[in-house]
Parts: sequence; C-alpha cells; structure tokens
Amino acid sequence: MPLAASLIRCLCSSASFARIAPMKIKSAVFDLSAPDLKSCPKWALPEFAFIGRSNVGKSSLINMLSERRELAKVSVTPGKTKLINFFIINDTWSLVDLPGYGYAAVGQGERDQFAQSVSDYLEHRKNIFCVLALIDSRLPPQRIDLQFVRWLVDRSVPYVLVFTKTDKQSVTRAQANVDLFTKTLVEGGVEVPEVFQSSARTKGGRMEILGFIEQTLATHNRT
Repeated sequence: MPLAASLIRCLCSSASFARIAPMKIKSAVFDLSAPDLKSCPKWALPEFAFIGRSNVGKSSLINMLSERRELAKVSVTPGKTKLINFFIINDTWSLVDLPGYGYAAVGQGERDQFAQSVSDYLEHRKNIFCVLALIDSRLPPQRIDLQFVRWLVDRSVPYVLVFTKTDKQSVTRAQANVDLFTKTLVEGGVEVPEVFQSSARTKGGRMEILGFIEQTLATHNRT
C-alpha cells in the first residue's frame, strides 16, 4: 500500500476534522495546465486531486474551499475541464483539478485522450496524497461513479468520498443517498473510505475537508 494510503487509514473520523481549526488559505495560485503526465510540474509538493462525474460541482467546490471566487472556472456546460490544472495552496501543497469523467462535449477520440491522461496521472504520479472523488448527493448510486471508485481501489490509489450539492435537497434525502452509495460499495466488497458532505452555496463541509487535508499533511510530516 502506498504511504499516502496508509496515512489516510490512520486518520480519525470526519467528525474529528470539524473540531480542527480550519486551515487558513493565505494564497491560492494557478501554476499550470498539463495535457498529460509528462507535462506535470517537476516538484515534490503534496497533491490533493479533485475529480468527479461532469457537472458534479467540482469547480464550485474548489472555489468554496479556497475562498477564491474564480480560482477554478465554473461553466454551465459539463466537460469543460480538459487539462490537469495545478494550483499551489499556501506555498505548501497543490490542489489538482482533474477533467471530469463521463459526459464531455467533445468527440470520442478526444474523450479517450482525456481518460488516458487522467489514468496515467492517477496511477503514476508519485506525490498524490489523496484523491477526492466527488459524488452528486442528489442521485442514487451511479454506475460510472461506482466503477471509478473500484478503479481507484484496484490500483491502491488513496481516496476519500465527497458528496456535493447537499443543499439541493433535504438533509434526510442527502443522507439516504450517501448511505445507499456506501452500502453499495460494501456489497461490492469495497471498504468505505472517509466520507464528507459538502455544499458550495452554504460552505458546508469546508472545515471538515480542509481539516482532513491539514491532518494528512501533518501526519506525513511526522513520519
């Protein structure tokens, strides 16, 4: 198991992250966009990669976490992120915005190219500390999301689940969809990782997610 994966397994439950003083985002700067693995930055910064099905609210979540309104470009057209985008946070770690999987407003050949660049990055990038896999909390378990989680597990990629758009329905309905998704994972033989719920509009989950990132970084620094 990669070091980052073992670190995540040592961390406490998400409730404890809420009690951690939230990380202050002092700086959030775009560095570069890479079309493939070989074009990624040559650095040793810890990377936390965000990915999800197109239209899951990834850009809005990134902007909410960073408190930068336009750090990541928000589009009404799904599939607009076509490159691996690197942002340097607090000069100490990198937030990586990955192209969404699923629908993209491009031809099949270009879509395959996106998929290859993302899979190469996730499988071979040495300094990935964690992948934050975004799931739309409004929906019952989607096959494409379950397949992606299985892909991460099969390749021992460290990951957590972030359920987005929780403000779009009742708390009960959102929790029911989260529970059904995690139950489906268990039934498929997948151990459930850390789970977060978020809302870009209400900033729900911000403290917990940033607390998790901060704790992961601190745990690594102690090893």
